[in-house]
Amino acid sequence: MLQETNVKTIDKVVVRFAGDSGDGMQLAGNIFSNISAEIGDEISTFPDYPAEIRAPQGSLSGVSGYQVSVGKGVHTPGDEADVLVAMNPAALKTNLRYLKKDGVVICDVDSFTPANLRKAEYATDDPVSELGMDPARVLSVPMTTLLKNTLADSGLDQKAIMKSKNMLALGVVCWLFDRPVESVLRKLQNKFARKPAVYEANAKVLRAGWDYGHNTHSSLPVWRIETAASRPGTYTDVTGNTATAWGLILASEKSGRPLFLGSYPITPATDILHELAKRKDLGVKAVQMEDEIAGVCSAIGASYAGHLAVTSTSGPGLALKSEGIGLAVMAELPLVVIDVQRGGPSTGLPTKTEQTDLMQALYGRNGESPLCVLSAVSPTDCFHMAFEAARIAMEHMTPVILLTDAYIANGSSAWRIPEPGDYPEIHPHILPQNVLEAGWKPFDRDEATKARYWALPGTEGAMHRVGGLEKDYHTSVISTDGANHERMVAARREKVARIADDIPEMTPMFDDGADTILLGWGGTYGHLLTAATELNASGRKVAFWQFRHINPLPRNTVEVLDRYRRIIVAELNTGMFADYLQSHLPGKEILRINKVEGQPFLVKEVVDGVNRLIED
Repeated sequence: MLQETNVKTIDKVVVRFAGDSGDGMQLAGNIFSNISAEIGDEISTFPDYPAEIRAPQGSLSGVSGYQVSVGKGVHTPGDEADVLVAMNPAALKTNLRYLKKDGVVICDVDSFTPANLRKAEYATDDPVSELGMDPARVLSVPMTTLLKNTLADSGLDQKAIMKSKNMLALGVVCWLFDRPVESVLRKLQNKFARKPAVYEANAKVLRAGWDYGHNTHSSLPVWRIETAASRPGTYTDVTGNTATAWGLILASEKSGRPLFLGSYPITPATDILHELAKRKDLGVKAVQMEDEIAGVCSAIGASYAGHLAVTSTSGPGLALKSEGIGLAVMAELPLVVIDVQRGGPSTGLPTKTEQTDLMQALYGRNGESPLCVLSAVSPTDCFHMAFEAARIAMEHMTPVILLTDAYIANGSSAWRIPEPGDYPEIHPHILPQNVLEAGWKPFDRDEATKARYWALPGTEGAMHRVGGLEKDYHTSVISTDGANHERMVAARREKVARIADDIPEMTPMFDDGADTILLGWGGTYGHLLTAATELNASGRKVAFWQFRHINPLPRNTVEVLDRYRRIIVAELNTGMFADYLQSHLPGKEILRINKVEGQPFLVKEVVDGVNRLIED
């Protein structure tokens, strides 16, 4: 039993796991965040890993990290960690900058050999002194020795034994934060259901780590994390990519249209394809195509055939899909294009995050090619916005680009599984019988939305063709008449603009008495919300709003923003959304906070940026 004098209650804590790419830090961090979500904690995670498939073991370039914040009022993975788990000297050296000054380091002391110190480019054989660390804040655990002793009679070979070291580290962390080991064991049992020997080895090692902390270092405080008051329901943690896939599945269910995904693997979007490929039991058709162009074209074909059609990609793939997306604009077919943004241009930083595809999403096609652009603001919001993208595509007969990014796609948050009535039915704009009988033509429009009707193949009397050539507004046959083309361009533009009547209006937070508003879009939400909260707590009157709907913007956007003397846009690019917003507010100066380092904002960077702009 824990002694009460050794228990310290806190609202939230940040833990960073770091080690070689093969050390299983992503798995350890993911399990820790998952069990925390299950017991009611809010969570936010940030997997940070190199692009190299396997850098040299013990090298500085091969370190992989996973940061998680758990507790109450959690919106980001935290600027700095309370605890750093470092599995080798390189992990300690590259990640110590993310640790608070009074933070605790848990390290595998067995890995600090002369050879590993040289690989990590240490100048001395005393890393604690060299890095200026407080020895009292370092928990040196002989992980390798404990591991070998624990599994000495397991019958596993040396390589298999060493693969379990991440679970020993996780056991120590579970002790330190009073996490239930039984929950971890359930996760491991599910993961290794077909490998009972591997499960038993990991279970023994996990308990050995917990026992080591409990028996040997009980003088350190155990941190008990307060759980947040949550809406009743079933909770789990979910990554953005998984949530995106599940949101599309729900949209298929709510619309009655079968789901088709045509995609080509690309970091960091591939997990959407992986997740949907598992769901044949729900009628999902997921096809890995030979390239990005085939991916979008297969989806367009599926859309014509009456499916909820989706293609997923990242920035380079979006560029390749641009002509196909233009075809969907011209044919006026529903299509969802998911772009999980990463660092660019070209191959760029494939495992890092940016918000640099916005202009490509808005304008990256030839001709006047308007479509709807949305953005998800968090891992769990990916579920909602994938559903919303599918709804808009099918009800308004337009391609929709949903922008997520590597930070929220790979990161996770605690998610309440929706109840059956939480989401509305989707009503695809399918050709009704009375319109067909009245002499329907393929590009006849609903005057309320300007959307054409979706004529499903096989509908008696609705044989038709659409394509990439311009059609006559009245007859729907191919036309090269200039005046007709201008009218069709205007109709397609108006169709997208009228989506603004079908989305929520802008309602800023912290609006009372503020003459400054902080704006963002997409996955920067948690950092900007936390920054706005801190600014208001310090006496700064700063309103806040995060855009999910980008084209069209909420219909009251200009009216609301005209009220503020100072408008500040923070984004992970050189100012794309600020430029776009400036075009809607020509009489206003849009101030900017920008970062293009492949990393998410730190809350401090946003707070300091807002203070600087207010004081200038």
